[in-house]
Amino acid sequence: MPTRQTERSPTEQSPREPSELGEADRQRLATPLTIGTVQVHSRVLQSPLSGVTDLVFRRLVRRYAPHSMMYTEMVHASGICSARKMEKVMDIDPDERPISIQLFDCRPDFMAEAALKAVAEGADTIDINMGCPVNKITRKGGGSSLLRQPQVAEAIVQAVLQAVDVPVTVKTRLGWDDNEINIVEFGQRLEAAGASMLTVHARTRAQGYHGPARWDWIRAVKAAVSIPVIANGDIDSVAAAIACLFQTGADGVMCSRGTLGYPFLVGEIDHYLQTGQRRRSPPPLKPLPAPLNTCVTSGITKANEACFKPANT
Repeated sequence: MPTRQTERSPTEQSPREPSELGEADRQRLATPLTIGTVQVHSRVLQSPLSGVTDLVFRRLVRRYAPHSMMYTEMVHASGICSARKMEKVMDIDPDERPISIQLFDCRPDFMAEAALKAVAEGADTIDINMGCPVNKITRKGGGSSLLRQPQVAEAIVQAVLQAVDVPVTVKTRLGWDDNEINIVEFGQRLEAAGASMLTVHARTRAQGYHGPARWDWIRAVKAAVSIPVIANGDIDSVAAAIACLFQTGADGVMCSRGTLGYPFLVGEIDHYLQTGQRRRSPPPLKPLPAPLNTCVTSGITKANEACFKPANT
């Protein structure tokens, strides 16, 4: 049964006013990010986004951020295990490095088998989704429902680690809801299970994508574990990244929805961390005409539905 106790809230975070990072912080964040045995020469990552982060999108982001870690769309482990051909969402260009494949499921054995196939496809790391808030994922025990099943989460990390020889990372949230925020203990358990990095989306499952991200919890996680902690949530500009890194002390940031329609974001933040200078932004993209925008939105929705459809096993 899930615990109904919530961890104590950290002290209130300071206002999110744009500022510059101190030279010591900037120099630290200009050094490579070490994820287990993998070194990444950027501390700005592009989040996996279902229906979005396909090979074409990743190439576009990487044009402006050549050293950043990219992630495939999340892949259902049972779908990989039962498929004769690898899913299209796992398409990887041999030249795109570093690259991680994100998997989701609640069964350690399926996750281990899927991880083996993902590494064979060229994944530099395996990322485990423990944060997706979508009902059709959580009601089957995957995504953010694993926050309520820490023993299962630990077993998944351990099983994947035993199966592959690349680092295993986890992306998750603060907790199920405001009454069940358990990210600090959860992060400690994942580290003990062998996870090499933890990305924290600073919202609960109940929040979905609404309300401000609560970066103060990321600061608490960073203080509680020794593995790299990546901050996620509301990283939609260089100024937001600066404020988040200053407030959390995180080892890097992960951009998600901020890159939709603005694929330059990861590169702009990385350029600032490497040089201390803000890169001049390109002119904003013109909005799509309404009929075309509807077609694109419909396409993404169908892609999500296809990704979330359980495989016949």
